[in-house]
Amino acid sequence: MTYDRLVCANCAAPVSEGRCPVCRANRERLQQNGGPWSGMNPAGLIGLLAVLVLTLALLARQSM
Repeated sequence: MTYDRLVCANCAAPVSEGRCPVCRANRERLQQNGGPWSGMNPAGLIGLLAVLVLTLALLARQSM
């Protein structure tokens, strides 16, 4: 999840603007805990998926 669409319950502003301490703390937490795939762009994920599908297709073809 990205923080650019979240609204702060404390100040009712977008969390991405960081207007209050609650916004800034949540923005920092979300930036640190993005997960292993958060740094990849969509093109990289599509490429990784294509490689996975091709690998599975080759494995299925060899087992026949």
